[in-house]
Amino acid sequence: MNNTYKLIDLFCGAGGMSLGFTDERFCGGFESILALDNDKAAVDTYNSNFGEDNHCIQQNIEDWLLGHEVPTADIVIGGPPCQGFSLLNKNREGDSRRALWEPYLDIVNRSGASIFVMENVQGLLSSPEFHDILERATSYGFEMLQPSVLNTADYGVPQTRKRAIAIGIRAEDFDMGSLPAFPPEPTHCSPSEKSYLPHWRTVREFISDLPKIPEGIEIRDDVPPPLNLHFGRKPTEISKQRYRAVPPGGNRFDLQRNRPDITPQCWINKKSGGTDLFGRLWWDRPSVTIRTEFFKPEKGRYLHPTEDRPITHREAARLMSFPDNFIFKGSKIEVARQIGNAVPPTFAGHIAKFVSQLLQQRISKKNKRAA
Repeated sequence: MNNTYKLIDLFCGAGGMSLGFTDERFCGGFESILALDNDKAAVDTYNSNFGEDNHCIQQNIEDWLLGHEVPTADIVIGGPPCQGFSLLNKNREGDSRRALWEPYLDIVNRSGASIFVMENVQGLLSSPEFHDILERATSYGFEMLQPSVLNTADYGVPQTRKRAIAIGIRAEDFDMGSLPAFPPEPTHCSPSEKSYLPHWRTVREFISDLPKIPEGIEIRDDVPPPLNLHFGRKPTEISKQRYRAVPPGGNRFDLQRNRPDITPQCWINKKSGGTDLFGRLWWDRPSVTIRTEFFKPEKGRYLHPTEDRPITHREAARLMSFPDNFIFKGSKIEVARQIGNAVPPTFAGHIAKFVSQLLQQRISKKNKRAA
């Protein structure tokens, strides 16, 4: 790539999406010049990984807009907090976080960016707000490529995480009739599909080399990665018995069959749903979606494939495709939140490669105009 494109990352979190765009292991060719988030620990993480100028700022986006000029950029990336659109959020109607797309698009417009990438949960595309997003983007001169729900496992991430991606193109900067189709072609496929592509990457590929967990239940700053985030919990004796009662690939229903005497009564009363709860990951499949409380097996399929314990922070980070040398800051709860909320950098890298193709066409068009 002959050019370095200026990038703004909004609601950036730990910086998984920025990593996919800026790091040559994933894509490269982009330079982050501004990032915003209101989570202090996430901002500390971002600044620890993306240069010494501390260009990631801890502030609410609306407050930042009131007091700052927006720098010129080629692209704006990020997603308004997804809880407002998530089906897991039972109180999502009227959630104030649903309106944060407005300052996001204000920054897109003021930056002069040619492209924006909005990432969110699947519910974004079917929400009433998405219609408003399309209208506002159109009023700013953007046309939307086909918004799509993509599975990160199809792009080399060992995790079946489905996310909505919407890309806006400033129409005056491009020949809109000659742009490549979105989404980019997958690089991997489900083993059940007939395809020339390699199969989805697996849990085994990413975490099987890690040793047994050493003693301790806290982040260890005195040891190098990957072991600094490879620590356990302090489960009760009944929790240990529950772990042991779940066979490979099993879940809460196996626990109930094998040890009804130690199964929570609420699960016994609930005969359906929640098949991933208290489940074990499979060695030879991708993981399920890693969320912010992956260290609690009662929240999902977060038990180790063979060991009687939940997965560790390091294992979760690897299943998100973070390299071991990525620096996380904050308490173990804050780091878990950053991991679970992140965009997997491998997935972001494929979006970045697609965007770089678009931007190279923009440059070619401007050169033709100059000639």
